[in-house]
This record gives sequence, structure tokens and C-alpha cells, in this order.
Amino acid sequence: MTRRRKIVLISTAIACAGLALGAARARDVPRVATGFIADVLCSETFVSDLDVRRNLAETTDAMPGAGLLTWAMDYQVDRTRKDVTVTLFGIGRSHAVYREGLGCTLDHGAAMAGVALPPDDKQPVLLPEIAGPSIVPPQSEGLSVALDRAFTEPAQPPYRRTRAIVVMKAGRIVAERYADGIGPETPLLGFSMTKSVISALTGILVRQGKLRLDGPAPVEAWTNPDDPRRAITVDQLLRHTAGLALGSSLQASLGSAFEPVNRMKFVEGDMAAYAASMPLATAPGTAWNYHDGNTILLAHLIRNAAGGHPSDALRFARRELFAPLGMRHVTLQLDGAGTIEGSSEMLASARDWARFGQLYLNDGVAGGKRILPEGWVSYSATATPNAWVGIGAGFWTNQGDSFGANFRVEHGWPRDAFFAKGTIGQYTIVIPSEKLVIVRMGRSPNGPPEADGVFDLVRDVVAAVRAASSPSPRLRGEGWGEGESPQGR
Repeated sequence: MTRRRKIVLISTAIACAGLALGAARARDVPRVATGFIADVLCSETFVSDLDVRRNLAETTDAMPGAGLLTWAMDYQVDRTRKDVTVTLFGIGRSHAVYREGLGCTLDHGAAMAGVALPPDDKQPVLLPEIAGPSIVPPQSEGLSVALDRAFTEPAQPPYRRTRAIVVMKAGRIVAERYADGIGPETPLLGFSMTKSVISALTGILVRQGKLRLDGPAPVEAWTNPDDPRRAITVDQLLRHTAGLALGSSLQASLGSAFEPVNRMKFVEGDMAAYAASMPLATAPGTAWNYHDGNTILLAHLIRNAAGGHPSDALRFARRELFAPLGMRHVTLQLDGAGTIEGSSEMLASARDWARFGQLYLNDGVAGGKRILPEGWVSYSATATPNAWVGIGAGFWTNQGDSFGANFRVEHGWPRDAFFAKGTIGQYTIVIPSEKLVIVRMGRSPNGPPEADGVFDLVRDVVAAVRAASSPSPRLRGEGWGEGESPQGR
């Protein structure tokens, strides 16, 4: 098929979609597609230092339908200016700009908010060290088998493309492995795992008395007493029951480009203002609908509560969460208005994601200091009614009787597991009954559910650590004591 014929077919498809979904929404599709690619390439080129071509191929291959558009995309990575430009046969163009310490932001033509990077005030780390500088090899044969399987590609697609795995038992790494070009200090995009970090920052503000879970969310656009959105609470934003008409963020595919939430993310410079302008689709608290606008609004509330300026929000996140946990390789990316893009734009090393998970395994305490409010971890993992995938307040959960929770338990996950989850294969899994935190990063399709290999990984790791804890002269000699280091053996 000639390039011209392909362009005609794709243009016709977009036009037909426009008739069904509205011309304005169809017009956004090219910019949504190019915006997503520009953002990922910019972030993981200039922050993660990954290979551009490999990253593009792995990312688009993990998204069903993306191949219908990516063949027609052109991208330019300028390493001098540190920016990425992506175009789609003249219909769409997106430009992502890197700023030192701030990561990448999509440039929509308007002036971006100036942000002063807060200085590092050298706070002490409260969380005990999880490992030495060297990569920790699997500390048992079972863990070695688990990682071998997780990194082995199936003979036929869909492929897993595992990038990093960290397994922690009782606060110490007992196994980790990385794909070529990635290591313990490589920041990786967490995508929607960022939502769980925003949930934690929200919890800290609740502990400090600066936000209330059950009162009206202090969104300036909703202050009119006659505005039905004034009834939306912080709890409803955390649980995706606020009711705003932004569509859904559950899918990572070509079809999802038509959702208004993706206009917010890839076309609008001020994401929070756009989300706050949307009407209600359902009355607050009456229906569950997962979309990124809820978390973007929470990120804006965090900024306001921290002082109002972008640098205030970044300083707050570092001082209250990242520094106490020893999360040293974190980048919180911003939108054009300077608000943390809290739905999907945090990069952190796999070890840092594990440190974050350990805070939740420790019930919100690090080094004897309470970081999260008492009861916050339990609250976060408590199932949201009618959330069929199994979601709590900022975390996915196996609690409750949802389809998703039961499906995961049937496939070998412990019932008490809860986790941060990012699209196309990102997980930080907390299993209190096993004292486990498992981090898995990759580029895997969201479906079928077995595609990323995480069911196998969780089953294999749980079996391995249980075997290591059983009476055995060999394992006793290996010193799996809770306070001992697995290094140097």
C-alpha cells in the first residue's frame, strides 16, 4: 500500500470517527497521539537516558492500534536544545521540552510557567537502607527462577519487555534484575503509579490538617453554592467517584484518544483548569469512573496547600515524602501551568518505587516517624464500591468482592495485596502478609491480563520467599534475618 493511500485511509477513518464522536474530539486525535509519543520520548531520553528507537518501538508495540498511526509519524530529537518534536502527516504536531531537574513538559505555544527548582536541603533519610550499591542477585534458587521467567520473552506476541524487577522482603532487597541499558539508578516512567504518590501527598496534607477527606474539595471554580460540583469531596477524587464528564482513562489504545481526558493531557496547557471546567456526568459519589482528571485536580490542591507556586509543591513532595524515604532518583514532571502532572508523569528508579511501597508496608511510618496519617494505609486499600477492577483510594486492591480483586486472587495473588499500577506494565505491589514489596517495570500490553507476566511473578516470588522461610540448614546458613544485608555473599 502506498504512503498516499495510507494517509487517505487514516484521514477517512478520523473523519468517520468525527461523524460519530463529534468533529472537535476527532480533531484532537492527532495531537493526542503525537503528544503521548513526544512526552514519552522526551522523558525517557533526557531523564532516563534510554535509546530512542528502542523506546519508541517498545512503547507503541504495547498499545493496541497504535501501529495504525505510528507508521505515519515523524520524530526529531534535538539533543542540543533538549526537546522532541513529533508530527503526524501534517495533521498533528507536538513539542516536548526538557528542563533540568523538572523533566519534560508539552509546549502548546503559550509561555510555560517559570519554576524555580527547590534546593536540596540534605534532609536525613529515615527509611533504613534497602540495599548496597551493587545489584542484588536472587538470594534463592526460587527467586532466580522467578526472575528468569519474568525476563524471558514468549515465543509469540504479545511480548513482555520487562525492564526492571525489584523484590524486597522485610525491608531489604532479596532479588533485582534490569534490562540492558537500565540499572538501579535509572528513573523510569511510572505512568499511573504516579496517582498513588499523589494519594500519599494528599494523605500528608490530611495529617497536617490542610485538607479534609469528607469536606468539599477546595477547587476555586466550584465555590458557587449553586454549583453541583461543590459537593465533590477529596475522598471522591481519590476514589474516582467525583462524576466529572471526562471519559475514561482505563485503556491505552488508539480508541482512547477520543476521550476528553486525553485532550486535557495532551492538548491543554493548564490541565487542572480544564478538568475543573467540566460538567458532571453523574452526581458526586454515585458512580465509579476512573480518569486522570481526578488526580490532576488533587495535584492542584496539593500545590495550593503547599504554598501556591510550582516550586512549593516540588519542595513539599521532596521534604515530606521523597527525602525521608531516600528516594534519590525522582522527577515530578509538570504541565504548562506549573502543576505536577500527577496522573502519570513521575519518573523514579525501580528501587525508589520499592522504597515508596515499603512506606505502605510499614503502615505509613519511616524510621519511627509517621509520614502518612494513622489508618491511611488501610483507607487506601479499602475497596471502592462498584469499582469492578478493584480500586481503593489511590491504590488498586484485592480487598472486597470486585471482579478484578477476585480475578487476581484466583490467579495466585494474596487477598491482602494492594498496589500502585501504571499502564503498559508498571507495578509496585505491597503484600503485608508476606512482608513483600515487588516492583515490576516494562512495556507490556494491558491485555490479555497474562501478557505482562505479573501473575506468574507474584506466584513465583511468594512461593520462593515462603520456601526460604521454611526450616532448612542451607537457608538458615544464608542468613535471611530481617536486619541482615543480602550483599557481599
